[in-house]
Amino acid sequence: MLSGRRIVLGVSGGVAAYKAAYLARRLIEAGATVRCVMTESATRFIGAQTMAAITGEYPVMAFFDEAEVSPHTELGRWSEVMVIAPATAATLARLAAGLSDNVLVATALATGSPILVAPAMHTEMWEKPSTQRNVELLTDDGVIIIGPADGPLAGGDVGPGRMVDPDEIVAAVLDALRRDLEGWKVLVTAGGTREPIDPVRYVGNRSSGKMGNAIATAAVKRGAEVVLVSSGPAPRHPGIEVVAVETAEEMAAAVSTRVDDVDVVVMAAAVADFRPKDPGLSKLRRSDGPPRIELEPTPDILAGIASREHRPYLVGFAAETGSLAGAEHKAMTKGVDLLVGNDVSKTGSEFAADTNEVTVYTPDGSADAWPLLSKAEVAERLWDRVQAAYEGG
Repeated sequence: MLSGRRIVLGVSGGVAAYKAAYLARRLIEAGATVRCVMTESATRFIGAQTMAAITGEYPVMAFFDEAEVSPHTELGRWSEVMVIAPATAATLARLAAGLSDNVLVATALATGSPILVAPAMHTEMWEKPSTQRNVELLTDDGVIIIGPADGPLAGGDVGPGRMVDPDEIVAAVLDALRRDLEGWKVLVTAGGTREPIDPVRYVGNRSSGKMGNAIATAAVKRGAEVVLVSSGPAPRHPGIEVVAVETAEEMAAAVSTRVDDVDVVVMAAAVADFRPKDPGLSKLRRSDGPPRIELEPTPDILAGIASREHRPYLVGFAAETGSLAGAEHKAMTKGVDLLVGNDVSKTGSEFAADTNEVTVYTPDGSADAWPLLSKAEVAERLWDRVQAAYEGG
């Protein structure tokens, strides 16, 4: 499974460090070559000699007194995937801040390979707002967070904070090494557009952009070149070109100039159907009374792409409430290859949720209903579906 792949295993100082030995063994059994980097605290929980005996090479534990002149940069260049397991709260904070005061974090900073992090700590530490901010920063930077799990912790406590099973980490390493979209160029739209009423107010919607961001992130992890046209916060990843827009007109223009250069377009943005026809040039005043706002249609970006003679593979999205009949109709009439519908009034699929329950439609009206999944899982499944159809067609 991992034959010939080069993996750096970082071990930080938590009681779950004992699991790193089994993780190293499982990676090696899968065919990988594993080199280990340990913090000084980690050696208080598991011996360096143990890791050396398993991997066949003594761990790197310091900047100095090592065989290499610059051990962290050498390891960083060698790595195809870096796994940090366990990752303590302190290690998460150092990674998020780029604080390279130990050789493990310095190696993470020095590598261009995917980084997988398996947190392990007490529940109170995991749930602390500062820790959650660090996790969010790392996720935005493209770091893959695995877990933590819910279960027994040190000192007899029970709750979220337990390092996930090493076999789950091995599976995540396999996913991180997937490059099945190598050579693909894709364009993703995300977020809800804002149509100005005046320089202060706008007509908009509640879309957070999370689904589109997840789709863009999944694509780049699998090797695609990604352009993300977004009206909201976007992931920071060197493989994602972010084009910031605000209105439907701006999104249409950004898509139009790039659509001929891509293989796949995924229109996950919630684009306004209408906009104020004559937005005020200055702020409207309450003292002037309620304004009369006449609306006009915005550009239909999806239809514009579908009508092109030589268009890319096209995936549309439809957010509905109460019924997905509108999504089914859109799939059969909009000229898309796939249409993803979801009911935003359902618990777990509402705007800004981290999960989504979708149904994927094809132009012939066939439907494939997926269970409630994380948006990251929806994104992976969607790319699996697109890849099978695109390459099979």
